[in-house]
Amino acid sequence: MTAETQDVWLPFPAEEIDGLPASFRYRHWDGEETFPADPAACVFYVTPYMKSQAVTLRPLAAMPALRVVQTLTAGIDHVLGGLGDLAPGVRLCNARGVHEASTAELALALTLASLRGIPGMVRGQDREEWRAGFYDALADKSVLIIGYGAIGAAIEDRLAPFECEGVERVARTARTTARGPVHALAELPRLLPAADVVILSTPLTDASRGLVDAGFLARMKDGALLVNVARGPVVDTDSLVRELESGRLRAALDVTEPEPLPSGHPLWHAPGVLITPHVGGSSSAFAPRAKRLVARQLRRFAAGEPVENTVLITE
Repeated sequence: MTAETQDVWLPFPAEEIDGLPASFRYRHWDGEETFPADPAACVFYVTPYMKSQAVTLRPLAAMPALRVVQTLTAGIDHVLGGLGDLAPGVRLCNARGVHEASTAELALALTLASLRGIPGMVRGQDREEWRAGFYDALADKSVLIIGYGAIGAAIEDRLAPFECEGVERVARTARTTARGPVHALAELPRLLPAADVVILSTPLTDASRGLVDAGFLARMKDGALLVNVARGPVVDTDSLVRELESGRLRAALDVTEPEPLPSGHPLWHAPGVLITPHVGGSSSAFAPRAKRLVARQLRRFAAGEPVENTVLITE
């Protein structure tokens, strides 16, 4: 197979992406039932964005020549189940650099809206009610960020002007950053009781699945706010609903488990909860940044250079 006969599958039309190398045939596929060409000729697969796992994985088993899988998401949990169908040496790359700004913006928006009582004010406006009073500020609050990768760091960047009492950082392993220490997950029992706001931005892994369980929530201080812009399964939903219904905690959630949240689920109407429909990365910033990433990766691939953002290589 020569470069001229190698296919690249893109979820955008190729003519919408500046700077693509001319040495590939570009096939536009965004999850439609019919494939745009024989998957066997595909060497570089850019997965559709915000499509189901079944859709994303469907062509993989028929791609024996595949060398790179490029997701357009920061997390890669939705493609891991299909990697067993691939030959050794296939690189899986995430979309580091695409979603940090947008997701961090939403994390801050959810935090501010929840603390300042904006959801209640919107309902009051619908009913022509003037809901004056005193509301919580982000100023002087202590914030705990769990998951301190690129998105976690971007969240802290946006917290900086808000005069928080302090920001603590937690990741899988401890390390030091320019802003201060990053604590290991084992430190959570010590850190949780002091946090007014707990922001989740961790990837979904075996270690983070169900991390926010009944014991985790019980350690949070009375009146604290849980903000989740990570993945729904990081939180045990039943345990969270019990805490919300007791009135002890508040939550602002861009992701839920299950997702989409079905009609009639008790989380919809639990007191003190604000829910957005998994739109952390779905903003006007997405498409231009995603297209720049794809073009950059394909130029490196065409030149025989290592692609960026490789999170694993199949064996």
